[in-house]
Formats: sequence, structure tokens, C-alpha cells
Amino acid sequence: MMRNRNSLITMALMSVLATPGWSQTDELVPVVSKPISRTIELPGEFLPFMAVSLHAKIQNYVDRVLVDRGSVVAKGDLLVELNAPEIAAQVAEAESKQQAAEADRLQAEAQLAAAQSTYERTKMAAQTPGAIAGNELIQAEKQRDSAQALVNSRQQASRAAAGALQALKDLQAYLKITAPFDGVVTDRIVHPGALVGPGNDVVLLVIQQLSHLRLVVSVPEEDVSGIIKGANVPFRVPAWPERTYSGTIARISGALDQKTRTMPVELDVVNRDGSLAPGMYPAVKWPVHRSRPALFVPKTSVVTTTERTFVIRDGNGSAEWVDVKKGVTEGDLVEVIGGLNPGDMVLRRATDEIRKGTRIQR
Repeated sequence: MMRNRNSLITMALMSVLATPGWSQTDELVPVVSKPISRTIELPGEFLPFMAVSLHAKIQNYVDRVLVDRGSVVAKGDLLVELNAPEIAAQVAEAESKQQAAEADRLQAEAQLAAAQSTYERTKMAAQTPGAIAGNELIQAEKQRDSAQALVNSRQQASRAAAGALQALKDLQAYLKITAPFDGVVTDRIVHPGALVGPGNDVVLLVIQQLSHLRLVVSVPEEDVSGIIKGANVPFRVPAWPERTYSGTIARISGALDQKTRTMPVELDVVNRDGSLAPGMYPAVKWPVHRSRPALFVPKTSVVTTTERTFVIRDGNGSAEWVDVKKGVTEGDLVEVIGGLNPGDMVLRRATDEIRKGTRIQR
């Protein structure tokens, strides 16, 4: 009899537990709102602040190369000289033509001055009746006008000769290749005797500015809202693991890479001692800041199934499933993004066995 009675009690208890809307006392915790400020490690890449491959503008042979790989150069330093004797001959010929044109101009101006003087004297004499023949003034005026036309023509010829000479001198200046900015010669391709120019497009030298570098960091999409222009960011490089460097956020691309879903951000890095170099891949301690606080719950409050991720909220004593996305973690807490508000009460230990509408015992 006793055994049958115990069995009946057990069955009755199981029936109660299986009744919808019944739950054991559950521990509720509030949804916490707090700002996110953390650091993540992102890979970066160093690029020179400025870099250029030098080419020859005119086709000719290399005469001298005054620098080599590793040479430190200043803006305007002579790097390469090309050999072009035919251009020197053309410049000498143009100088001779320009000098001749200038001499013709000066002679024409002297003739004009004489014709003008004759015309003025004749005009003054014509004011006295009978002093000169009637057509002498007309002839003097025509001679003056003819001399003026000759001066105009000689001036144009002189300007044309000077322009042709300057064009050749500008072309001759391309035979001397100079440094466009302060930097270091990172590659030398040609040697004396090499034929260079637009026809073969041979690179002569590569110059990079290494005292000032660009550090490019690809920031994930979820962290772009915290990018602060002007912020100082630390980083390390494998070549000098014991040292910590820093750079300043200077340029933000403003667009995401469609393949990686990251935004390129450039930092300015001053390379005072030359220990950093383009091509290095530093580990950047990237600061993450959110423009507004995030919502956090205990990790055990988040339920993940094959179909959804949710938390169970107390809705006036009934269980409500609220779909969320998980974000960053801080200790035992995890960020949740979804239809929650600060102060909402959720189950500390949630499970998908607690169905919607189940009564929550506080």
C-alpha cells in the first residue's frame, strides 16, 4: 500500500511540473548599460610617406649615376646625368640665332629712331611756308612707318628665337635628374651607358621618404565608429619587440573594402632613428570606443540554438524570448544587441527548455 501511495505522489508531482506556465524560482538580473572602451590588436603595414620611380624624359644614354642604393639625398640633389651632345649643339645654334635676331632688332630700332627724328624735323620745317617741298613730309612719314613695321617684325623674330632657345634649354635641363624631395635611394636600376627614355621606359632610381612613414591599418566595420582623428595609437614591430612606438591617426578613407569589410586608416609615424621601414607589418594596439553605451548581460543569459540567439526577459511574470546578437565580452559579461533596454530583467541561466509564456517565479 505504502509503495503504491508513493508512486501516486510522484506521478502527481511530475504532472504539475509538466503543466505549462509553471517554473521553479528563477534568478533574474538586470540588463546593464555601460560604455565600451577596450583595445584590440590589428595588423598594419608601413608605406613610405612619399615614393617615386624616376624616369628619363628624353631618350639618351646615361653618363653618370652619382648615388646608389641607400644614399640619403636632399631635395634638388643631382642624381643622374644623361649624355646628349646633339642637344648641346642645338642649344649653341639657337643661341647664335637668338643673338643675330637681337642684333637685327637693335639695328631696326636705330633706323626707326633716325626716321622718327627726320619726320619730326620735316614736320617742324613744314610749318614755315615754302621751306620744304610739299611731298617731303609725306615721304618722311612713310619712312618712319616703314621703320616701325620693320622694328615690329624684328621684335617678333627676336622673341621667337628666344623662345626656341629657352625650349632647348628646358629640354637640356632634363639631362640632369635631381631629387624631388628629401629621402633615401631604395633601388638603383641603371648604370652608365644604359639607353633610357620614353621609348623603353626604364626606371633609373627609386626614392622613398623614410623619415616620415604611413602606417595603414584596416579597421573592422564594427569598430569604425570609434575612430578618432588625431588619436595617438601604440604599436610594436617584430624587428624590435622590446620597443613600443606610436603614431597619430591622420587620414580616414571613409569607405569600406568590399572584400574584407574593413576601413583603411592611415597613421603618421615619425621615423627619427630609421628603425622602421616600409613593408614592415606591426601589431597595432587599436583603441575601440563606442559613441554610445552598450548593453551587457551574463554569458549564461544568452541561448544559442541552430535557429536563433536570444535571452529570456521577464515580461510581467511571463518569459519572453528576445532575439539578440552577441558583441564583445568583458569578463563574465557579453554585449547583446537587440530589442532590450537598460534595466530589463533577464534570466541569469537561460535555456531553450523555458518556453515563451512560461510563468517566472521571482
